Amino acid sequence: MRKIIGIGETVFDIIFKNNQPLTARPGGSVYNALISLGRLGTQPIFISEIGDDKIGGIIKSFLLENNVETQYIYSYDRGKTPLALAFLDEQQNADYLFYKDYPNDRLDYIMPRINKDDIIVIGSYFALNPVLRDKLTYLLDFAKERKAIIYYDVNFRKTHINNIRHLMPTILENFEYAHIIKGSDEDFMNIYGEKDADKIFQGRIKFYSKNFIYTMGADGAKVFNNEFAKKYDGKKITPVSTVGAGDNFNAGIIYGMIKENITSEDLLGTIEEERWNRIVNYAIEFSAFVCTTLDNYISPELAEQFK
Repeated sequence: MRKIIGIGETVFDIIFKNNQPLTARPGGSVYNALISLGRLGTQPIFISEIGDDKIGGIIKSFLLENNVETQYIYSYDRGKTPLALAFLDEQQNADYLFYKDYPNDRLDYIMPRINKDDIIVIGSYFALNPVLRDKLTYLLDFAKERKAIIYYDVNFRKTHINNIRHLMPTILENFEYAHIIKGSDEDFMNIYGEKDADKIFQGRIKFYSKNFIYTMGADGAKVFNNEFAKKYDGKKITPVSTVGAGDNFNAGIIYGMIKENITSEDLLGTIEEERWNRIVNYAIEFSAFVCTTLDNYISPELAEQFK
């Protein structure tokens, strides 16, 4: 069985509307995707770090309840599990405020077994953080050597714009590692000041990766694969919260790749339109569902429908 291995941060999300708390959930960009993938029966592996505290215990228990392997999670006692406050605006988009208290020693993990065509998931600032860079490239170099597929979600928040000059070399290094690069219109506006997907692919991405997925919120997504390019419409919904939408889009793409048996060789060539249609359909369905709830992941009931 092919493995899905995600590496990323864990946080505890507290979601606010009109400055009042609505709900609280375990979260993190890769975390959210892996919970959905666990509910779909793929038994993903998560590499991360949590505090040895009450919140850390809740986060780890939730992973186990949803069929995500936790043996590669580092637990620290000198610090606290991070909190993320998400303030929803009138369009149900979130503005984040983070509270973090990490120790000096970070992410002391054992390398999991990695085989050809396993899928490695990275993204957000965790994939750029200089404090963790050596720990991440250790995994990516091993994955590359083992001919695994590396999926990179840029997920570049506007809070890091002022540091873009220093972060750009790391972004480009991640591009070099990645078989698939995924990002939103907001991500690339923050990085390049550009929202034209075709220009971004031709001028910024194609040199590094032939596979690019560009999401546009309610307007859908564009997929580029070598000479193939197609626009996919979003699903018409009334959103409750967009927290986790992009993360579950990732879950859908990754689940679709497993279902369609997409290999690293496939990604170097051109994948047939019919296969992309089926893959992207998972992504759009999962992302749309999450936007209609206050959860960060698809429900067990929806997961059963797609198994």
